[in-house]
Amino acid sequence: MNVGDRVRLLTGTEEGIITRVLDSELVEVAIDNDFTIPVLLRELVPVAAEEGQAFRRAAPEIARPTTGSKKNKPQGGQPKAQRPGAPAPAAPTPPGAPQASGPSAAMPPRPAAATPPPPAAKGLYLALVHQAPELLALHLLNNTEAEVVFTYGEERAGKYRALATGQLKAKAASAPLAHLHLKDFEQWPAVVFQLLNFKLNSDSAYDLLTKRQSFKATTFYTSRRPAPVIGKEAYLFQLDERPAPALNPEKLAQAEAALEAAATPPPVLNSQQATKLQQALGGDKPAPTPAVLAPTPPKPAAALVAPPHEFDLHIEALRPEGTADLSNTALLRLQLDAFEDALSRALATNMHEIIFIHGAGNGVLRKEIHRQLSRNKDIKFFEEAQKEKFGYGATLVRLK
Repeated sequence: MNVGDRVRLLTGTEEGIITRVLDSELVEVAIDNDFTIPVLLRELVPVAAEEGQAFRRAAPEIARPTTGSKKNKPQGGQPKAQRPGAPAPAAPTPPGAPQASGPSAAMPPRPAAATPPPPAAKGLYLALVHQAPELLALHLLNNTEAEVVFTYGEERAGKYRALATGQLKAKAASAPLAHLHLKDFEQWPAVVFQLLNFKLNSDSAYDLLTKRQSFKATTFYTSRRPAPVIGKEAYLFQLDERPAPALNPEKLAQAEAALEAAATPPPVLNSQQATKLQQALGGDKPAPTPAVLAPTPPKPAAALVAPPHEFDLHIEALRPEGTADLSNTALLRLQLDAFEDALSRALATNMHEIIFIHGAGNGVLRKEIHRQLSRNKDIKFFEEAQKEKFGYGATLVRLK
């Protein structure tokens, strides 16, 4: 049994999905009502896809074939069913109309040829689909006309781990590559895809496309929309906003020649050839001694400046030139970046306390600041600043 398999508990009727392998005998199972439990492998049995088709879906009605028995003959003068592929009966010609003659009279008119849609130049997506209210399955969607060879990995704390590889046909979706819990959103890793397009009998090769996708709350929850290929609602992220450039044969030949030139060692000259070369370049004079350059001293690092004791996070103070070109999301990101920078400089310069003036407003900035402060181990405590001076629009932070 692997991650993503649907299983049933032997000691009950509950079903769920394996989301994590804890050790050689223990796995984590997400039950359908959205809670996870550790279960021993010997207490689980896999649920086959045929079981769901047999017990949960109604079988489609199948029309019976027409036979020559009396039961299947049409009653009451009804015309017999036309065999597949047989020509349709000709409509009677109204009296007085001219009769068609010749071979063209027996041939039905040909339908106009449908113009095929242009091939999609791009359309590779990362899709997160709900399997339970708090459990998401991660898929790779290929909505292009070409096949795709891919690798999938995760990056945590700057360390990469390869997890899956495969090949997708055109207009296809991969099996679940990972399962993520919404309750652990802050700890989600960044996902890394390497994608290589391939189409049989194509006249060009394509460069390898590498895409790293991290998840932020400001953009994640606004990305939900109908996903192509699978036809379900999903959190959708396009991986090929810039499709991989095509490599024509000339570029491939140039790249191969450059690799061969780099791998070919320079010719070795004997003493006579070296003497002739030295005379041709500089006469009989001995070769000058190359000058030794003194190492360039490293530039001193810029001195770290402590932030002011009362740090104003209002947009007017952070960007006095105006904010007409920024959205509300970009404005919030600008304020949070300024807050994080000021807090890190206050900790680095050993400040005892700092006051962040964020204003009352709708409370979004205040809640996000308090959430980050509650998770910082270098914060002794934080509280509302002097209400008689700042009202409810400032937070006092005591640093360790």
